[in-house]
Amino acid sequence: MTKAAGDKKAATKTKKTKKGTAKKANKIAKVPYHRQPEDISLDLWQLKLRKQFGEDNPFEISNIGHQPFFSEFEVYNPSMKSTYAVGIRTAIPAKGLPLENTRTQRGNYCTCQDFKTNRLGLCKHISSTLHWLSKKRGFKTALKTPFRPEHSAVYVDYRVGRRIRLNIGTLQESVIANWSLRWFDEDGFLSEKGGEHFETVLEEARNLQSDFHCESDAIDLILEERENLRRRQTLARALSRGVQSPYLDKLIKTQLFPYQKTGVWFAANSGRCLLADEMGLGKTIQAIGAAELLRREYGIRKAIVVCPTSLKYQWKNEIEKFTDASVHVVEGLQTKRRKQYETNEAFFHIISYNTVANDAEYINGMDADLLIVDEAQRIKNFRTKVSMQLKKVRTPLCFVLTGTPLENKLEELYGIVQFVDQYRLPPLYRFLDRHQIKGDNGQIMGYRNLKEIGETLEGCLLRRTKKEVLTQMPKRMDKVLFVPMTPEQSTTHRELADHVARLVAKWRKFHFLNEKDRRILIQCLAQMRMVCDSTFILDQKTRFDTKIDELLCIFEEALADPDQKIVIFSQWERMTRLVAVELDARDIKFSHLHGGVPSTDRQALIDNFTTDPECKVFLSTDAGGVGLNLQVASMLINLDLPWNPAILEQRVGRIYRMGQEKNIRVINMVSVDTIEHRMLGVLDFKASMAQGVLDPDGDDTIFMSESKFKKFMENVETLTEGSALQMAPVSEDTVLEQAESEDFEAPPAPSAPTEPTVVPTPEDENQKATAPRSGPQPEHTAESPAVGAQPQPERTVAPAAPPNQGSPAPQNQATPQDTPRPAAAPEALIQTGVSFLSGLVQTLSSPEQTQALVQSLVAKDEQTGQTYLKIPVESATVVENAVKLLGGLFAQFGKQ
Repeated sequence: MTKAAGDKKAATKTKKTKKGTAKKANKIAKVPYHRQPEDISLDLWQLKLRKQFGEDNPFEISNIGHQPFFSEFEVYNPSMKSTYAVGIRTAIPAKGLPLENTRTQRGNYCTCQDFKTNRLGLCKHISSTLHWLSKKRGFKTALKTPFRPEHSAVYVDYRVGRRIRLNIGTLQESVIANWSLRWFDEDGFLSEKGGEHFETVLEEARNLQSDFHCESDAIDLILEERENLRRRQTLARALSRGVQSPYLDKLIKTQLFPYQKTGVWFAANSGRCLLADEMGLGKTIQAIGAAELLRREYGIRKAIVVCPTSLKYQWKNEIEKFTDASVHVVEGLQTKRRKQYETNEAFFHIISYNTVANDAEYINGMDADLLIVDEAQRIKNFRTKVSMQLKKVRTPLCFVLTGTPLENKLEELYGIVQFVDQYRLPPLYRFLDRHQIKGDNGQIMGYRNLKEIGETLEGCLLRRTKKEVLTQMPKRMDKVLFVPMTPEQSTTHRELADHVARLVAKWRKFHFLNEKDRRILIQCLAQMRMVCDSTFILDQKTRFDTKIDELLCIFEEALADPDQKIVIFSQWERMTRLVAVELDARDIKFSHLHGGVPSTDRQALIDNFTTDPECKVFLSTDAGGVGLNLQVASMLINLDLPWNPAILEQRVGRIYRMGQEKNIRVINMVSVDTIEHRMLGVLDFKASMAQGVLDPDGDDTIFMSESKFKKFMENVETLTEGSALQMAPVSEDTVLEQAESEDFEAPPAPSAPTEPTVVPTPEDENQKATAPRSGPQPEHTAESPAVGAQPQPERTVAPAAPPNQGSPAPQNQATPQDTPRPAAAPEALIQTGVSFLSGLVQTLSSPEQTQALVQSLVAKDEQTGQTYLKIPVESATVVENAVKLLGGLFAQFGKQ
């Protein structure tokens, strides 16, 4: 072979190799999950994602029909242990979306929920089935001939929402087409007349064609619509004059205000709705009234109330106070709870969110008619376990109650509405594309077309503000009190801010933060807010603060009025502990509510505050931020601002509600030039976003303000659920939201000396602490010690290292003095021991770490040169007790 021929052959081989490599690269290229590619449309992006999911998932597929390709299939998902029915009628074109359904051509279908709501005509189960069929001989040839069934059928077309449609087969095509004009429109959709006489439609169709088919979901939809119509007709007969009917005056054992009558009528008439009245307007009593109306007139037999643990007995008291309906609080071990679900005949069953997360299957077996979900902002994230389990509880009627349907992001409102009516709004990807305003880097800058959302939800959402019923509400005055920090507070705050700035700079450079950095970022942001109140919250040793001094000045003026009562809120339990010390020192009687107070004792605290004229102050963490009626007070002081404006309004709603007869004052304490100060603009943005959706007079388009905090956190993003953690861009809201959420738990302190020391979060400070309830089995809650068991801080201010340096104080130790600790639970001892052994094994496996451990435990006497073992202990009492214990053991050995 000549050199030229050899070179030509090599070049040809290289060309073929490159071509094959290019084909292989194209074959394995994936569409990104969290970012829409610029070169394809939104719908096509979502289509390709489902195609990827289907081809990558190991589903088990079997043909249960009569044709080799265009048939019915059963798709089993081993990971979820769920089975779906799939019908294949056409292939997905290589480019573009599936073909539109017509009168003579129906697309593929699946019984999964994604197919019913995404309006694409495709899901991962269909995609997986097509991928499975593509490997079979003859499939490509079969696709060349469009498939049409022989027999006609009616089905639900989910691509247009949820409407019944006719598919005309090849047999008697002209006869069926001519007949259909009587009951269906020209596009094949069932007319209103056809829905009213659906039995006649099916009878006539089967007379024309004996094998005429009706899908089961079409029958379900007809039955659902008829049941809704029957309910409305029944209520209309009972309340011939609507909300003006005198029937509503005697419905429950109290007088309803006019707007509350409207709410009762709206809930009962709509059947499934979101009651989103502003806090304090009586959503609970409206839900009870609507349930009572349905019980009396419509004959429902059983209702389930799902609420936070702390509100279970408040619901029970109000139901018994206003109605004669029987009520039962579900409690106890799961075996006992199962028996209650099966045998208890009460009309109302009250269940906590934690219980629903474990018992959804059994609760669904109760076959209840009505589900009432209180404080529904807890299910705003539809991917959490509680939300997913609660969705398994299926009832024909549902009232969802929340004063804050939109707290941080539009996705939260979407999640709650999906629980009420999953077909009301378009799929989430279209919803966000329609209403989000994004910057060049994909960050959310604002929202648009907000009034459009309100108009869409008009039939299922009812929201009234205090402004609308102002004639029945007292005046409210809000004031921001700016408070300076001490130099020690400022130093700690600045050090934490510097560390956050370094993490932000790292993100801007690399567009990625690892798990450790993300946790540190969350901790730093939370600790910056803690130190705005007091250094005691971080280290429980020092006491540098100014807010409490300002609070005492307010007391002196306010409590000069003998009728004045004050409610004080702080997110941090340790801050309320400091206030409690000062109140005790001044002989001011108060009630103190936090997550460590058992639910059985909470009502006594409320009663003491409302009935005892000497009890002037109600001191609370956000454990008391929802569900409490404290109208006896006329002043509310927030020692710190929550990140979320909805939580701030929940606090105010404890005193600014129906039944309040005084003008009220709300004082928000804010540390100057801190993260608290910069949060004010972000709070305003979130409030305006909620207003745009829920208030018809709100702005239709809003943008995030260019505050210092916004610039400071411009590119801060955080973790998302699932596996693709580094690919999920979200706003800075989520970072702080995770730091304050019920599911957040502070991790151990980082070991690197350049990183801030992580102080364990106080019991109530993440709103996770829920009171233990009575009964054999406490629910899964984070409990804090009782008030009496907590050490109280001294007011002495001694020079000390900043709280983010050195080792944190023990969790239950307020001062350096020797204070015996309460005995730990056996489970805690075991867990601590296992953790100790695990850490010791890891340390001893490394020579370097072993040497460091040895050096930290030994000391040398400078005078004698002798080496000693040094072990830090809590107090001399601990050593004494240990020596006595060892002495007793040795004495026992001596007797043997």
